Amino acid sequence: MAFNVNDFKGALVGGGARSSLFYVELTTPFAQTLPTSRFMVKAAQIPAATLGQIDVPYFGRQIKVAGNRTFAEWTPTIINDESFEIRTAMENWSSRINAYIGNTNTTGSGNPENYKSDATVIQFSQTGNAIKSYKFVGLFPIEVSTIDLAWDAEGIQDFTTTFVYDYWETDSVSTTFTQRIESFVSSEVQTAINRGIAGVTLGQ
Repeated sequence: MAFNVNDFKGALVGGGARSSLFYVELTTPFAQTLPTSRFMVKAAQIPAATLGQIDVPYFGRQIKVAGNRTFAEWTPTIINDESFEIRTAMENWSSRINAYIGNTNTTGSGNPENYKSDATVIQFSQTGNAIKSYKFVGLFPIEVSTIDLAWDAEGIQDFTTTFVYDYWETDSVSTTFTQRIESFVSSEVQTAINRGIAGVTLGQ
């Protein structure tokens, strides 16, 4: 078959999905929403899909059958602003699960549902429409990373939080969902402007 670059261009829908066009919705289970996560989570991952295998031997040969599904850890990178809002929320969340000094659970019950939450990664098209979402269900932090300090350092601080979760679910985003997201983003941009956060531009 002869090569034709136009065939490839026609198959590459939308010019290809872009890794920079996303945001993360992050909440804690303690009645604390984190709307700034849409601006401060600067890197994240679309999760892997991992299905185990079981080798079954027979007469010197092996056949493979499906095993259990596992879900890898999720580690977004978060910008640290001077409010320390998200950093403090992650530290408090971890402390509620197991206190730093007392070695106790302070969520009111040892029931895991009391300290688990959900998070969502939303992928956008180049035209600004939400096109795909991944929801992490039963999520909680297992590590809040260090932030390196140095007198000769330049730049804005960031840190990672490593989460585990029960499972993830995904679907293409409906028009209704897109409209809800766009409305919500507009309100959050206005909130950010009111708080004095500069440089927030829709569609970029």
